[in-house]
Amino acid sequence: MTVLPSTLAQPPLPSSTSPSPQPTGSLPPTSSSSPEASISASADASPTPEATASPEASRKAKPKRAETVIPPPDNRPAVPVPANPIGMSPLTGLPIGSRKPVLVMKLDNTRNAQPHAGLIDADVVYVEEVEYGITRLAAVFSSRIPSRVGPIRSARITDIDLFAQYGKPAFGYSGAQRKMFPYLRAASIYDVSPYTSGTGYSRDSRRRAPYNLYFDGRKGVARAPKATRAHDMGFVFDDVVPDGGLNATTASMSWGYASAGFDYDKKDDEYRISLNGQPARAEEWSGGQRASTVVIQYVKQTKSQFWDKGGGNTPHAQTVGKGTAMVLRDGRVWKTTWRRPNAKSGTTFTLKDGSLMPFKPGQLWVVLLDRKRPATITPLTKPKVKPSPKATPTSPASVGPVSAQPVLPDETATPRVTSPPSPTASATDSGD
Repeated sequence: MTVLPSTLAQPPLPSSTSPSPQPTGSLPPTSSSSPEASISASADASPTPEATASPEASRKAKPKRAETVIPPPDNRPAVPVPANPIGMSPLTGLPIGSRKPVLVMKLDNTRNAQPHAGLIDADVVYVEEVEYGITRLAAVFSSRIPSRVGPIRSARITDIDLFAQYGKPAFGYSGAQRKMFPYLRAASIYDVSPYTSGTGYSRDSRRRAPYNLYFDGRKGVARAPKATRAHDMGFVFDDVVPDGGLNATTASMSWGYASAGFDYDKKDDEYRISLNGQPARAEEWSGGQRASTVVIQYVKQTKSQFWDKGGGNTPHAQTVGKGTAMVLRDGRVWKTTWRRPNAKSGTTFTLKDGSLMPFKPGQLWVVLLDRKRPATITPLTKPKVKPSPKATPTSPASVGPVSAQPVLPDETATPRVTSPPSPTASATDSGD
């Protein structure tokens, strides 16, 4: 995104008659001297125009950097995934009247962004690393579409692959680097950003820029009537806690200038979320942001060909392929393997025995974490096994005749108690 001159206090939203995307971008950095404010503004800035110079001069001015070439659109068909019961959301496992279109919105994730608006209504929330070790949120809505979502921020290259698994959703964002627009135009999305129409966007005068851009999600869906409806993507849900797992009441991860934490609340049976060292607040209620299931999806993360004007590189998280994921629900954690054969296919999470890991019905948070940057999960102890009820002693006189049948090798005279599997999860596991 382009940082506007400081003489412009509030840039107008682009009209629907704009001939081509011209980034109006985020508002200029405020007078705040906090590193977070300056980093956030710089991370959304577009690169400055390249000066005309000889190749030799360019090489001397800027050393050649390793780049990730983003592959062309994946035209392979989606791989079939398990279907959820009719009448249940394939994104949350909760009852819904009918499956509705999917809307994806990019949100700021600095301290200045709180409290978030509309985030509690999201079906799925992704945490993505961007430049300078800060993060952004990507909220996926379908079951409920809020009338106020924000603060809205810019798109990144990771979004292109990540959201292709949702089909062709409506995608709202505040801006992007100029070099990103060809990728956004070719992506499997319906662009409902201000670059196609200002409908639904507004500035909140009570919030300071650039943390004051909000969107009416209902108008966003109306702008994309053909957006793909929520469909089965590989997620499965079950209220019953699966066998195994290790006790895991806290999970945390950190980046250069960001952090996230998930603390299990036994009373509410949910995870309380903290972002950047503070409780994640919500505009709608005092309870803050909560998650029923938390997935720490370890991914291969590389440098992309996108750099901002301050020299910050936009990392690219590879969400197609396979790797390790830690799934937290009900105060426990399971080590799973995530698989996504191609961009159009959904992501499945399987246990060691090959069965699908069931998520707890409700909001799902997915942290896309560089596999070289492990999360901290505690306490990673074995759950207590409930003792089997003792058999009632029987007197010999009450025993009836016993038929002479052979005892098979796997039979025993007393009930067997299956102990939990040996620990396989590790707080430092960093994926395949």
